[in-house]
Amino acid sequence: MARYTLAEHDAFAAAAIRDGFVILPGHFPADKIQAWKEAFRPLLDEHIAREGHLANRGSSRYYVTLPFEGLWADPTVYEDDDVLAIVGKLVGDDGVMCQLATDTPMRGSDYQDIHRDTPPLFPEWGRETPPYQLALNFPLVDVTYENGPIEIAAGTHMLDKADAMQRLEAGEFTLKPYPMNAGDLMIRDVRGLHRGTPNNTDEPRPMVVIGYSRRWLLRPEVRIDVPRATHEGLSERAKAWLRFNPIVERVEPKAAEVYQSFSY
Repeated sequence: MARYTLAEHDAFAAAAIRDGFVILPGHFPADKIQAWKEAFRPLLDEHIAREGHLANRGSSRYYVTLPFEGLWADPTVYEDDDVLAIVGKLVGDDGVMCQLATDTPMRGSDYQDIHRDTPPLFPEWGRETPPYQLALNFPLVDVTYENGPIEIAAGTHMLDKADAMQRLEAGEFTLKPYPMNAGDLMIRDVRGLHRGTPNNTDEPRPMVVIGYSRRWLLRPEVRIDVPRATHEGLSERAKAWLRFNPIVERVEPKAAEVYQSFSY
């Protein structure tokens, strides 16, 4: 059941269109976030042991795909009524869910280069289009100024990147950190200029990312393997949002993450 009214959904979507992101405070319950945090740590440790040396997102910063089964296939998260209402206003009610993963800086991480998470659809055009790819981000711990908050230059998502960078350097835009509490969620247009910051604490700072996009957008490096047993229990709405992902007999352990090029 939605927590917000239709008018509030419109307002959240309008804020995302204006700023490139919107934050819904305290949206997910503490016990759910704690369960995800506890279940995530073994996945993180396994990932670091297997391919932590790649450091494709920077030193001591790890991208880990989550298996779409059990606790991770929770419809009250990816199929949340408020989330889908806002997402639908941004990328269409016929959009797709295409990503379920995490980004986790640890002590030793550094500032990333300022970047976008996707290239422009038409680089020769010299200007941007309406939204076509979104990230739903929510942390599994409180995000403070010390443990690696994302920094975003609000309003840069609708500008050509070179223009946005020049205006950022000129002081027309400000790269600002956004601490979040566990349970908060952010819906973000991935074209906004942003960067990860250092985690200067001894605890990992996992941030979940669920990707939603226009129905026609395919990025082969991100996908969700949907186990057949999980698929059979999905609602018709969930099946529609997941319709372009492969249905598999079981989720196989990944030899390596394939989403290596992420910065544009």
